[in-house]
Amino acid sequence: MSTPDPRQPGTRNSPLILGLVTPAGAVMSGFLAIAFIAVFYRWIWTQHLISAGSLQDWGHAYAIPFISLYLLWQNREEFAKVRKAAFWPGLAPLLLGIVAYFFCIVGIKNHMLQGFSMILTLFGVALLMLGPAAMRFLFLPIAYLAFAVTISEIIMIRVTFQMKLLAAQGAWFLLSIAGAVLDFQTDLRGNVLEIVTSQGKIIPLDVAEACSGVRMVIAFVALGAAVALISCREWWQRAALLVMAVPVALLMNIIRVALLGVLSLIDPGLAEGDAHMLIGTLLLIPGLGLFMAVVWSLNRMMGPAGPAPGAKP
Repeated sequence: MSTPDPRQPGTRNSPLILGLVTPAGAVMSGFLAIAFIAVFYRWIWTQHLISAGSLQDWGHAYAIPFISLYLLWQNREEFAKVRKAAFWPGLAPLLLGIVAYFFCIVGIKNHMLQGFSMILTLFGVALLMLGPAAMRFLFLPIAYLAFAVTISEIIMIRVTFQMKLLAAQGAWFLLSIAGAVLDFQTDLRGNVLEIVTSQGKIIPLDVAEACSGVRMVIAFVALGAAVALISCREWWQRAALLVMAVPVALLMNIIRVALLGVLSLIDPGLAEGDAHMLIGTLLLIPGLGLFMAVVWSLNRMMGPAGPAPGAKP
């Protein structure tokens, strides 16, 4: 009976860094990371400028890579045990991603497609270097990076208008209820809310693109996906949480617009600028709490987790 070589990646006694890669693998990963950043630096820097310039809209993009790394870290023991070997068919998605990326720079010039091409390239690199067995643990962390890509303006324009109307109508309903208590009236004209105080003062509240909720939907779906992947044990639980993310985001956006309307009674300046951004950010907290409550309920339905396959009783 042969003794496993402790230097061979995939054996139980391999010397691993952080439980993930061998020292030689870490060096190779470092070179690959430098080459990857060199090729896609233009897109990464542009995405940084977009996210930094609109933190209330795309600021969540900064957290996405760290969540992806945590997803991998969560399964590091199983990932370290699988056999890793070169898989030459991985060249196909790698080369396709690079070609598509440069075509989207000199051809159609689309930032969103450039980002998806970068993710496809990363998928190809991982498949080529590590093989299909390792991709069982890498596929979801790599796919999750798609939430960091800013959606194309063409898509945003088509979706934003209907969502502006939905946000305005929902906020009008909530403000009508609040007005019965706080003594004010609310009129709705398209996507513009007009709050009429008891003294007859009219305060307009325009539900513009920033209040449409499209970006909040993306942030909440990313949040829901992270909670689902980290906290849920079964695929149907994850699917249920993802399906719930969209209506939760729409509801939170309606609450945000209604809250801005109430605050405008105190000071119209609170409905714009930094206060507008802060309120949108703070509403992620109750959204996260709602997601965690659903996860707790779903896990209670499943009962206590059983022993891992192959584990000794």
